[in-house]
Amino acid sequence: MNFELNKITRANVEALQPYSSARDEYKSDGSEMVFLDANENPFENGVNRYPDPQQRDLKSVLAEPKGVLPENILLGNGSDEVLDLLFRAFCEPHVDNIVTLPPTYGMYNVLSGINTVENRKVLLTDTFQPDVKEILKVVDEHTKLIFLCSPNNPTGNGFDEDRIKGLLEAFNGLLVIDEAYIDFSPRKSWVGRLSDFPNLVVTQTLSKAYGLAGIRLGLCLASTEIISVLNKIKPPYNVNGLTQSRALERVLAQEAVTSEVANILTEREKLRTALLTVSFVDMLYPTEANFILVKVDDADLRYAQLLHKGIVIRNRSTQPLCQNTLRFTVGTASENKKLIRALKELSDA
Repeated sequence: MNFELNKITRANVEALQPYSSARDEYKSDGSEMVFLDANENPFENGVNRYPDPQQRDLKSVLAEPKGVLPENILLGNGSDEVLDLLFRAFCEPHVDNIVTLPPTYGMYNVLSGINTVENRKVLLTDTFQPDVKEILKVVDEHTKLIFLCSPNNPTGNGFDEDRIKGLLEAFNGLLVIDEAYIDFSPRKSWVGRLSDFPNLVVTQTLSKAYGLAGIRLGLCLASTEIISVLNKIKPPYNVNGLTQSRALERVLAQEAVTSEVANILTEREKLRTALLTVSFVDMLYPTEANFILVKVDDADLRYAQLLHKGIVIRNRSTQPLCQNTLRFTVGTASENKKLIRALKELSDA
């Protein structure tokens, strides 16, 4: 590998002078100050001031459990903003391309369309693993990003370490590993390998294990050089003050998060065991996420039947390699009991 960040960064971004907000220029040291710099409404109501554009307090709290420095973190309005920033920083519209591995998270393809960047799709293998040889066949000098979702959505499985390492070593662009579900997996996060691979980018979220889907907060973890490029183009106040405050509170409540994850894993096993007894279930796929992908006899029928019983699941049959599959998110104990009861009723009918 001969990776050089400046060679894959868009020329206009490389030359860009980022917007400097009032709160970029003045960094509070905690002293009592009179703020007359940002044209704010001066009457205090809790949100009349602009938030910290670099989310310093939150990053400092996140850095320790992630094993990185605050400078290795970029925060976004959900992971989708983080992913979009990667497109806008490194992919020239109408020129460059990316590689995705269906079945996978649908926003990669949506963002490629929004940014007019070709998406070269390479199907996962029959065991839902990256086909490294086929991926490297479609890569050329205009391939800037490869997206891997591990654990993968919608399949639930994690990707083999050797396959990911092989791509990191062979690819001169950025390999983006989406770890939205890593907290439910026994595998170690790739964040611990950032210093080994300069072309590695890891994205995570507080929407899943941390239960903060409603506040929209995503993380990008990468080298300081990559983070510096992304900071050039991110909106100055992309993470609002209420989100920062709520996220900080939740991250500091790590025991509660750990307890909830353990509960979800226990319930996942109960649900998996119950699904094995359902007559119309043909296959359960291995999962390292907070959901289970299941192959059934007729996904459209079973989806409609469960909906009629007041249970909303996801029909993934339109995705490659996922014909007649349903995705069950692991709910609370009472929600899962209701689901299992409904499945038994349908199974016995």
